[in-house]
Parts: sequence; structure tokens; C-alpha cells
Amino acid sequence: MQDVTFSAMLNRMPKLTRLCAIAMRVVVACACLLGAWSSLKIARADRLFRQDSADAIRSAIVLAPDNSAYFMRLAQLDESHAVELLRTALRLDNYNAQADIELGLQYEAGGDPSHAEMLLLQAAAIDHTYLPRWSLANFYLRHDNIPAFWIWARSAAEMPGDDVGALFELCWRVSPDPDRIAANILNDDPQLLRQYLEFLLGKGQLQAATGAALRLVRDEGPETDRERMFLVVNQLVDANYATEANELWHQMIQDRWVVAETTPPNNRLFSRIPQPVSFDWALSSYDGLHSWPGPNGLETEFTGEEPESCTFAEQTVVLEPGNYILKSPYLTNGIEPDTGIRWQIVDARSNAVLAESSDLSSDTQQQLQLAFSVAPGNSLVRLRLVYKRSLGTTRIAGTLVIPSIEIQSLAHL
Repeated sequence: MQDVTFSAMLNRMPKLTRLCAIAMRVVVACACLLGAWSSLKIARADRLFRQDSADAIRSAIVLAPDNSAYFMRLAQLDESHAVELLRTALRLDNYNAQADIELGLQYEAGGDPSHAEMLLLQAAAIDHTYLPRWSLANFYLRHDNIPAFWIWARSAAEMPGDDVGALFELCWRVSPDPDRIAANILNDDPQLLRQYLEFLLGKGQLQAATGAALRLVRDEGPETDRERMFLVVNQLVDANYATEANELWHQMIQDRWVVAETTPPNNRLFSRIPQPVSFDWALSSYDGLHSWPGPNGLETEFTGEEPESCTFAEQTVVLEPGNYILKSPYLTNGIEPDTGIRWQIVDARSNAVLAESSDLSSDTQQQLQLAFSVAPGNSLVRLRLVYKRSLGTTRIAGTLVIPSIEIQSLAHL
């Protein structure tokens, strides 16, 4: 079939029909031109907007006068006309919560808090995310409406972001009382609780942080938070909060977050790889000295190149005031008597040595017994294995084996 040209088709049509066809093609061509022109204007306006200067954005508005975002950005750059520009942005987009917030802040700054409150509430009704709620909490705090502040602070906490530390800081300004903050804004969201725990730790509120940590242990699983709880326990121990550290540690044991003994010392047979927490063994390695736990207990090798003075095993325990005895069998190989390996009982608060054993050296297994006392207020005690080269000796080369260790209260003997 031969191709039929448009002019040939027209010649075969009645005159009126030909005129209509021509008009239709003209309309389509004009529409295409108009669409192309509109696209060019929008592209030009976008390029001007991205220059991010007041003059460029004004030019962008001339090309695209119905773009609400252009008016909002210009309001930030041209503060003298901010109210008018934000009103226009809202007229163009009634559901622009950000424009409601910014215009509300403008009215508040201009001495019209009622109008500002209305706009902020309007933003919260439109946008159910964090920002409008946070903005209202700030507004009510600035106007000393504390009941309304707590309502919106709690509402903001229901939509936490990756970091709501600023919300906690705001609450702290109202009331530096961790319990009051917790009662007013905490909910069942574990992520919010984790952030509150970090906030309290940052504020040095370790006792209050214990409550948040206990709640996480009771309500959540160990997979996400075990390492975090170890850090909390260690900070409590370092700050000498024995009761709080012990409570959190025992809650972790009870809820099976850790495998550990409930009576000190933990891991007394040295049969488990120690966990990174003060209530388990910290085994330090140095050039020439290496310790490892295993079926025989704690084994330590000295090569003769170890430091002249060092701690190579340590665990913190919590003990009630009273008199105790540490019992520990030991065996050495190649280590001469009086060469400096000893058990020490150390006050965790002052680092004072409460008791120290004689040097450990025996080719046959011996039983060490070391008596010590814990005074009231000093319930955190450190068990230490130390080496300090004795005067007149060379550094030792050999092995030490500690099969086990136990602590007995003399009151129970």
C-alpha cells in the first residue's frame, strides 16, 4: 500500500473537515510548545533556587510563583519580609507544617504568642512526626506552661528519632530529677530507654542510670544491649557504687544475660573465657607474659622478658563488711622461691592493699590461705595476681597454674 501524505488526505476530505484537522494539529503543536516552555521555566527556576541567594530565589519565584518551598527559603534569607513570605507559602500549601512552625515562631518573636500557639498546634495536627511536638514543648517551656510542656515532651518522646538527647536536655532544664523525667516521658520503646540511659551516663547520673539499665535487662534481650550493660556495670564500679553495680550484675545473671556465679568470685575455676566486665577476670598480657583460662585453671607463662612489676589477673567483688579468707591452690614450674608472684586484696576505692600473700612458688600443688577484712563503706574489693621482681633476683621464667579460687566468710566457719 502506498504511503498517504497528510496533504493528500486533506485533499480527499470535505473542506470543513480539512479545517478542523488543521486546527487540531495547530492546537497540539501549541500545547507541545507550551509544555516545553513550562518545563524550561521550571528548570530555570530550579537552577536559580539552588544558587541559594535572596535575589536568585526572587527570580525563581517570578518563573514559578506557585512553589511554596521558594517562599519558605526566601523567608529565611529575607527576615524583614519573613511573615509575608511565610503567609504566601501557607496560602500555596495549606498542609505545610514547616511553614506553620516558622510562621508561628515569627509571631512569637513579634509578641503575639496566641497566634503563634495556634499555628504550632495546626502544624502538630497536620504533621504527626517529631518536629511539631518538639516545637510545642519548647514553646510551652518558654512561656512557663509546665503542664503543657510535659504533655508535648511526652508526645515528642513517642516519636523518637535517632537522637533525642536535645529533648532530654530540655526536660533537664525543667527538672534535673531523673525520676521525674522518666515518669513523665518514658514509654515502652526500648530505643528511647537506651537513649535516656546514655543521657544519664553523660550527665554522671549513675545511680539513676541503674534504673534505666535494670528496666532494659528485665524487658529486652541481651543480643542488643549486653555490651552496653557491661559498660554500665564498669562505670558503676569505677564510681564506687557497689550496691547499684551488684544489683545490675545479679539481674543480668537472673535473666540469663550472662553465665556467671551469683557468689564471688565469679568464674572461680577459670573455666570460661572472661567477659569484659569488672565482675569477671581481666587477664592482662605483656611482652614476655601471657595468661589463659582453661580446664586446668588459670595458666600464666613468664619468659623472662616480662615487666618488672605488673598486674596480670584482676577481678572486682562486692563483699559485706566482715572478715574473710581467700583460698587458692597453686603450682609453679621453674619459678624460684621469693621471686615476686603474689595474691593481693585491694580496696577498690583507695587502691590500698588490704592483704598480700607470700610469694607463690612450689613444684607441687600447695593451698594458699589469705585472711583479710572488709570495713564498712568499702564493699568493693579487687582480687589481684601481681608480679614484682624481688630485689637481688632476675626476672622469672616459668609457669604458674591457679586451679581455682574461693572466698569464705569467717562468720560462717
